[in-house]
Amino acid sequence: MKPPTVFLAEMTNREVEEFLKDHDTVMIPTGSTEQHGPHSPVGTDVLIPTEIARRVAPRVGAVVAPPVSYGLSYPHRGFTSAFDLSIDTFINMVADLCECFARAGFRRIIFLNGHFDNTFAIAYGCAKAADELPQGTRAFPVNYWDGLPPERAAAYVGPDKGMHANEGEVSVVLAINPNLVDMDYANTEFPDFPPTKTGSGAVHTAFFLTAPGTVWRITESGTWGDATQATAEKGEQFLQWAVEAVLDLLDDIEITFEKLPIR
Repeated sequence: MKPPTVFLAEMTNREVEEFLKDHDTVMIPTGSTEQHGPHSPVGTDVLIPTEIARRVAPRVGAVVAPPVSYGLSYPHRGFTSAFDLSIDTFINMVADLCECFARAGFRRIIFLNGHFDNTFAIAYGCAKAADELPQGTRAFPVNYWDGLPPERAAAYVGPDKGMHANEGEVSVVLAINPNLVDMDYANTEFPDFPPTKTGSGAVHTAFFLTAPGTVWRITESGTWGDATQATAEKGEQFLQWAVEAVLDLLDDIEITFEKLPIR
């Protein structure tokens, strides 16, 4: 007998039809194919949300769609491994995915995102499709780290821990599949940011998201953090935290959709 699976790609059409009789949620892991330093795989931003989706899906009655492995990696242009889509193509792809999953019968379409630069474009793609979706359909992005409490978020990613191919990301990949990381090449590199008055994320947006090659211009190796401190044990802890955070976010989003509108 064929064992059950949460992965849509492993299901038969009959199994998908059976699933849709009682459930209506699909999680679409979304990431990028881009350099993650000399030590971590170019698929890091897809591997992580796919694993988190695998763990979350049974707890929310969802299936996990094949991931979107290409995203907005233009800040990494200059490195060999920066395989990105244009912004228009990406937005249109998200809109098309919303429409085809809704057409199949899904009414909760969750883009579980592992690459920050995709965030706004996913939301715009969902908005572009919104008028074509059946009433009651909800399509939206969720960054897997967004629901982490401040102390956990700071341990995973941020000014002290770094933002890319750092201890947090590399630890999670080690926990998923240690054969994908070459710790012999793990390194430490932090960009030399000038002091700012506000510390606002708006500075990050203004510099990094408005032109190609911005990450390439500020790092030699593509690493932003200290990857030498990564361990699989830390990665498993980060994964457990991320699963809890995503579950909490999905609860909050559902309540907001249900309770906030007045018309």
